[in-house]
Amino acid sequence: MRTYRDAKLMAKALREALAPQAALSHAQTLEIVARQFGYDDWNILAAKIGRAEKDNNEAELPAIPADGIGLAMGIPVLRIFDVEKAREFYLGFLGFSMDWDHRYGENFPIYMQVSRSGLKLHLSEHHGDASPGSTVFVWMQGVDAYRAELIGKSYPYSKPGIQEHGPGGRTLEVPDPFGNRIRFCEKRAEG
Repeated sequence: MRTYRDAKLMAKALREALAPQAALSHAQTLEIVARQFGYDDWNILAAKIGRAEKDNNEAELPAIPADGIGLAMGIPVLRIFDVEKAREFYLGFLGFSMDWDHRYGENFPIYMQVSRSGLKLHLSEHHGDASPGSTVFVWMQGVDAYRAELIGKSYPYSKPGIQEHGPGGRTLEVPDPFGNRIRFCEKRAEG
């Protein structure tokens, strides 16, 4: 289940399916759906879904300036060629969470969003969405802790090191299995 709307549709489908055997109200089926997902009641599930939707939706747009043009933070799109390798790398190794994925049908390429701690990335198997070999620059805090986390996972294909004098600060560059690079950079301390 991805959204509040999905949960409501599940409750509606449940009510319709059970109608011949039992007359349940929409509220009753919402409570059943909540329990199916391990929550005590609908209000708790709805709050949890609402937070997740807010976290995963497009960036909130800034107040519109005088010129009428308001831009938000972009989301990089990276080309991938193998869904399982992408999951192993982005979810398993880098520790991102899967927000959502989309296919137009069976045997179609996948398009998905992964995120961690405010960073969102779109990964696409679609030809033409992005060029393999792209680089994404990410400002971060805790570059040493992140490197230690990555090294501790014993991922056989990457043992990234920290470049002490990278542009902007200490940089941990991590290449993905598809030739893309993510540069996690911690600003140098002033002084």
